[in-house]
Amino acid sequence: MSRGMRLVSATGARVIPLERLNPRVRARATLPSLFTLGNMLCGFSSVLLSFQGHFRTAAVLVGISIVLDICDGAVARAVGAITPFGLQFDSLADLISFGIAPAVLVYTWALPAYPVWAWAGAMFWLACAAYRLARFNVTIDPLADKRYFVGLASPGAAGVVISTVLAIGDPLYDWAPLVPVAAGVVPAALMASSFRFRSFRDLLSPRHLRITAPLAVVVVLGLVLFPGATGMALAYGYVLTCPLGWVTAPLRRRWFGEGAVAPPRTPMPSVIMPPEADDEADESDDAEDCENDSDGLDGGSCKRPGVGHRRGAGES
Repeated sequence: MSRGMRLVSATGARVIPLERLNPRVRARATLPSLFTLGNMLCGFSSVLLSFQGHFRTAAVLVGISIVLDICDGAVARAVGAITPFGLQFDSLADLISFGIAPAVLVYTWALPAYPVWAWAGAMFWLACAAYRLARFNVTIDPLADKRYFVGLASPGAAGVVISTVLAIGDPLYDWAPLVPVAAGVVPAALMASSFRFRSFRDLLSPRHLRITAPLAVVVVLGLVLFPGATGMALAYGYVLTCPLGWVTAPLRRRWFGEGAVAPPRTPMPSVIMPPEADDEADESDDAEDCENDSDGLDGGSCKRPGVGHRRGAGES
């Protein structure tokens, strides 16, 4: 009991109010949220700079948001502070940094020559980003392969837009402003898709430090010396991993085994409609169908699942 309210965990885990924790544990629990807050502030600052015409700086701030978004998840796993609050806070910050900020960047970039296309592209991006984040929040799949995302992750999609802006520079006229619009439409559609993209989360583990550290140095040097080319190589290369992975899956399965390819997809249960509710709904529908059949001319020829009839995988 805390201030007359009982704190209840949806999973049944013991809940301890934050004020009852010692300052050291409380600071450790709130540390990931500081990175999330920095992510959100960088995204909001990017929006303001885009309206002022500072497109390169706005793109750089979105890039910083991507780094902070990676850090908050890594820090949360390192200190054991993965909480439902952190999940929701991170999604709200991502909607600003990777939903609104890239949409405004595309809109202000292409506005001088193509205001209608810029408006449409920005709206489409924002809708797909919001859908991507909402779908992630309401679906749970603890047994899923953590090596893959369902749909292009919003930071990866934002990287396509900001790398294009950094590579081109100031807005161009004629047909050129359509380039960032086109660069925004395809990643936005991939965010709302069900294609799987590799997360590369395993590169952050200590056992892959020998590979991650030199690779990080090369990437940082490339972003400092050649930000546009390096950003486009990373962003567009990551997007291409999905079709290339699909094309090379048979060869990788033959050469390296089943572990080298993504496992078969299974429907993810929703926290809105849990599996138990779905099963009960199916049973009630079956019972209603049987009652309707028994009232018909067939004399009650209903076949219940499991009794003289086996329901196939695609019949649910």
